[in-house]
Amino acid sequence: MIELTDIHFAWPDAPAILDGVSLSVREGEKLVLLGANGSGKSTLLKLLNGLVQPQSGAYRYGGEEVTPARLKSGEWTRRFRSEVVLLFQHPEAMLFNPTVRDEIAYGPRQLGFADAEARAERWLAALGLTPLADKAPFALSGGQKQKVALAAILSLDPRVLLLDEPVSSLDPRASGWLVDFLLDCGKTVVVSTHNLSMATELGERCLVLGEGGRPLYDGPLPEALHDRALLESANLVHRHRHRHDGVEHAHTHAHDWESSR
Repeated sequence: MIELTDIHFAWPDAPAILDGVSLSVREGEKLVLLGANGSGKSTLLKLLNGLVQPQSGAYRYGGEEVTPARLKSGEWTRRFRSEVVLLFQHPEAMLFNPTVRDEIAYGPRQLGFADAEARAERWLAALGLTPLADKAPFALSGGQKQKVALAAILSLDPRVLLLDEPVSSLDPRASGWLVDFLLDCGKTVVVSTHNLSMATELGERCLVLGEGGRPLYDGPLPEALHDRALLESANLVHRHRHRHDGVEHAHTHAHDWESSR
């Protein structure tokens, strides 16, 4: 469904953000992007959503290359935008409608779906947002905004979910609902996180990005989580000194993952 070939990307007058990323994702696969802050995870998701274009390399969706020209093609773009959706890490970037109900219905309305209002009601109920339906999104808490943004993309019934740190603002109940939904939804999911304890809940395969968006590993997630050298090189675990019984030594720590085992 998704194929990237030797992707390179950098913002103007800045170091490389993605450096030679090649990737294939099958339909229905759950892929976890692992990397420290600044490793290019968010940029890679934006590229998969067609919001940025690589300086070199190719991106194919469903066998068709995603190019600026094709993204200007009305019918193709309409299909792509309804099938491939992105949840931003900071939901404020997505919310601009006067009410929560309007926010969730906005995408289906723009794409001309006749059941836009019914879709909004469905996802209001699914995410426990019905009591907030007539409130302004900007007046909500961070977790509530994250739920609204999530409902807004799910209302399109997409084929591909691109999720950038999706549980960063969610409470435990909402996080559990999202994990269960992703497990059973049958959709293709590419989800980023730097939280190793959550990674195991989100998929079985991972792509690890290092400094400058350099791919370090692509394979089974459990193997990556047990490779301390890999995690340290990706800045996903830290090494520091401490004392036991007066003896000082140093080793790596990944507290969030270790505490969940």
